[in-house]
Amino acid sequence: MQTEQPVNRYPEFVQEVVAILRRLCPRMGKKRIAQVLARAGLHLGVTTVKRMLEIRRSRPPPRSSAGPLGTKPSRSVIARRPNHVWQVDLTILPRMSGLWVPWFPFAQFQRWPFAWWVAVVVDQFSRKVMGWCVFPKQPTSLEVRTFLGRAMGAAGATPRYLLSDKGVQFFCEDYREWCERKGIRPRYASKGSLRATAVIERFFRSLKSEMACIVGAALTKKKLQEKLALYFRWFEEHRPHQGLGGCTPREVFHGHVPANRRPRFEPRPRWPRESSCAHPLARPKPNAGGEFALNIEFVDDERQLPVVTLRRAA
Repeated sequence: MQTEQPVNRYPEFVQEVVAILRRLCPRMGKKRIAQVLARAGLHLGVTTVKRMLEIRRSRPPPRSSAGPLGTKPSRSVIARRPNHVWQVDLTILPRMSGLWVPWFPFAQFQRWPFAWWVAVVVDQFSRKVMGWCVFPKQPTSLEVRTFLGRAMGAAGATPRYLLSDKGVQFFCEDYREWCERKGIRPRYASKGSLRATAVIERFFRSLKSEMACIVGAALTKKKLQEKLALYFRWFEEHRPHQGLGGCTPREVFHGHVPANRRPRFEPRPRWPRESSCAHPLARPKPNAGGEFALNIEFVDDERQLPVVTLRRAA
C-alpha cells in the first residue's frame, strides 16, 4: 500500500532550489534565503529552509557544483517617517595588506595606500543610504559637514535629528553650530555604546563582510567609488533586510508594495488556496503546482551581489 502524499509536503525541486541558492551564495543564512525566495515569489518558512539544508547536507554531495536586527535597541529618538532621523558615521576599509605593515613607523598610519576612510549617512526609518564619500585619510569636521551638506542637497530634504558617535568630527562646537543653522538637532551615542547608532554600524558590518575582497583590491579612489556605487545600488534595490521584514530600503522609503507581499508561487498542487503561507502572508498565483526555474544574476558580474528570480519551467 502507498499512503497519500501530504498536502503540505514540498516537491523535491524546491529543495534543489534552496540548495543551489546556498551553493552559489554561501554567505546567505537560512533567514536570508527565505527572504530572498519570498521576494522572488516562493514563500518558505525559516525552519523549512533549515530542514531542507540539513537534508541536503545529509546526502552525498554532488559531483559538480556551480561556481530591522535580532533585538531592537532602545533608542531615545525613534524614526517615524523617511528623512526624520539620519545616522552618520565613518569607517575604515582596509586594503589587501590590512591596517598594518611589518615596518615602523608606517604601522601607525590608517590611511591610503593601506586603507580608505568612508563616510556614510543612512536614513534610520528605511535603511536607505542618503549619501557617502571616500577620503584617503581621516576627514576633518569641515570635510564631514561639506559631505553632509551635499547629501542633503541631493536628497532635497533635511533630517530633524542627526545621530552620530562622539568622534572629533561631530563632538565639537563647529558641528553643533552648523546643525543649528540647518535646523537639525544633533544626537550622540553614549561613550562605549553602539545602541543609538546600531543601524549604521550594522550597515558597515554588511558592507565589510559582503565586499571585503572587492574593496581590498581597489587601489585608486575612482575604482573604489565604482565598486561602492554598485554595492549601494544593490543594497537599496535587491537586498532584503531583517529589520524591515524582508523589504528593501527603496520599497520602505518610497512606500512601494514589497516584492514579498505580491502573489506568490505555490508548488504544492493540493494546498488549499485559502490557507496561509509563511510570513509575510501573500495570496497564491493561479495554477498551483508545477516546477519553477531558479535564475540568479549578479550585478556587474560581482558574485557578492546576487539578484534572484523565479519563473515557471517550460
